Amino acid sequence: MPKRGKQYLEATQKVEHLQQYSPQEAMTLVKETSYTKFDATVDVHFRLSVDPRHADQQVRGVVLLPHGLGKQVRVLVFVSGEGEKIAQEAGADYVASDDEWIKKIQDGWTDFDVAIAVPEMMGKVGRLGRVLGPRGLMPNPKTGTVAPMEDMPRLVQEAKAGRVEFRVDKTANLHIPIGKASFSAERLLGNFAAIMEAVVKARPRGAKGMYIRKITVTSTMGPGIKIDPLQAQTMEVAL
Repeated sequence: MPKRGKQYLEATQKVEHLQQYSPQEAMTLVKETSYTKFDATVDVHFRLSVDPRHADQQVRGVVLLPHGLGKQVRVLVFVSGEGEKIAQEAGADYVASDDEWIKKIQDGWTDFDVAIAVPEMMGKVGRLGRVLGPRGLMPNPKTGTVAPMEDMPRLVQEAKAGRVEFRVDKTANLHIPIGKASFSAERLLGNFAAIMEAVVKARPRGAKGMYIRKITVTSTMGPGIKIDPLQAQTMEVAL
């Protein structure tokens, strides 16, 4: 087992590892236990009672965080013709409109955080599945990242404002960022509440029994803090 640093060990002493904290207590504690010199990202991790091997137990969705992510989000838009100007005016960082862009991404360039496409471009974008799929960057109609041109300005602005996609992994876990350690506990709590609502709404028909088994919040390199799932699902927060 790797040796832990002094700062990490000091941070863990502030956490009762067998205790399940209320969401409010957890957001305060995750700030107190963040010790990095940079502005750490705060993530929430869900353990779900689903079997991702079955199609009727997939969990995925999108959520617009009311307080954003606290970072610059780079958006790439796959579009052609007049759509190029619309995407640029909407604030897209990159506009992929020809085969040169497709080849560039096939060669491994993925210097962006969100990819959006119009349906007409999906024939070309489909070739990028092996590159974008494993990174969670593949445009998909189910998550709203494939949409007609008239929706493009809204999608670009939402992505930059803090639109987050989530999808259950092979081990039935979700990993979702909710902001930065520099955020106030209230802002973190507001983002967490929005994510809770989206995850509960995304419960698949095939899920049996207790849907959300465990919730943990942590900052980059910081210790995990357990949240009481029942309190998390019944809390009321003014976003």
